[in-house]
Amino acid sequence: MALPQLKADATTARLDGLSLPDGAAWATEARQAALARVTSAGLPHRRDEYWKYTDPASLVQPDAPKASLFHNDEGPLFANRDRVQIVFVDGVFSAEKSSDLAAEGLEIGLLADALATDIHWAKDLYGVLETNGQTPVERPLAALNTAFASAGAVIRVTGKATKPVNLIYLHENTTSDAMIHNVVKVEAGAEMTLLETGPAAARFSKCLEVDVAEGGTFHHVRAQGRDHERRAVTHCFARIAKEATFKSFTLTANGVLTRNECIIDIIGDDAVAHVAGACVGDGSDFHHDDTVFITHDAVNCESRQVFKKVLRNGATGVFQGKILVKEGAQKTDGYQISQSLLLDEDSQFLAKPELEIYADDVACSHGSTSGAIDEDALFYLRSRGVPHKQATDLLTLAFLAEALEEIEDEDLAEDLRARLDNWLARRG
Repeated sequence: MALPQLKADATTARLDGLSLPDGAAWATEARQAALARVTSAGLPHRRDEYWKYTDPASLVQPDAPKASLFHNDEGPLFANRDRVQIVFVDGVFSAEKSSDLAAEGLEIGLLADALATDIHWAKDLYGVLETNGQTPVERPLAALNTAFASAGAVIRVTGKATKPVNLIYLHENTTSDAMIHNVVKVEAGAEMTLLETGPAAARFSKCLEVDVAEGGTFHHVRAQGRDHERRAVTHCFARIAKEATFKSFTLTANGVLTRNECIIDIIGDDAVAHVAGACVGDGSDFHHDDTVFITHDAVNCESRQVFKKVLRNGATGVFQGKILVKEGAQKTDGYQISQSLLLDEDSQFLAKPELEIYADDVACSHGSTSGAIDEDALFYLRSRGVPHKQATDLLTLAFLAEALEEIEDEDLAEDLRARLDNWLARRG
């Protein structure tokens, strides 16, 4: 059967039984436009160029595959920090588990309330950045989320937020199929830190749209885990204005299938965008995909992509990263590195780094490597009495260090290092 027909059939099957949520006229219009994008493009198939390394079948099938619940004995991540907690259980907001949403420098609301309001600041962002991110690569799963997601947070940052906001996604139903859409608007000169933690659902679709105005700063730290059988596809769309800063880091452990896409448009001079990730995977059923697309459309801007994956026992890691420098985006500094540490001969790392440059005064580089533990370093540690398992763990943490260094808040970075250390310690 021809690919267009395969995609059309899969799209029809997925859309059957779904209905657009009610809302204000502008929200309904945005949802209908998103649905049109889904039906026009069709849901992704393995034969699509940007899905050739990752099979999307379980992400597009009508029902979510069952995922057993994972009982975490480590306690909540970032529990020692004073933060605003917004909790979703299997994709449904829990007022009981959430904290007071009032905080200095922040206006926090729920997506459902915003989309039901005739006049709301989210009108200028909801689905807008996602729409822009559909070119030049179609991202129909993001459009599907815009069309049907009814839960999420809308956050307007009006000053320097004194507390981070922690979006907590709890998984309590083995067949839950959750869609969450978050919208963040950082006003000129404002600053915030957004934390995201938890597995969310058996199958999870999430979109994050972030608009950072002139001189604004947005820090994003996310920990995905640790359910062994969860599946997730996430999209982050960001628009960065003059002298603004966007920094995002993701830690992923466990899971059957994770696909994280980050699409960034740098539209103002002297802006900075950093995207980084650390991934640890164990087992032949583990598949992790980072897909990044950064567009430079302004002068004297900087972008960094730093991704590290540690894989063993047949695990698979994927990285697809692109830097597009448009004509006139002179003095661009673009850096991209993707590396894997393969702890056995059965694991694999698939990489597709790309540069597309239409300006002549730039400094852009990309690199991708894959290898095993450094035997000389391992021998050095062993010769000084360090047991083999502990020496391997030390070298693994050292390998991941460059990605963790992208986190500006050292306390947050230390929390994630501790979780990584625990993850390694549990695996003999």
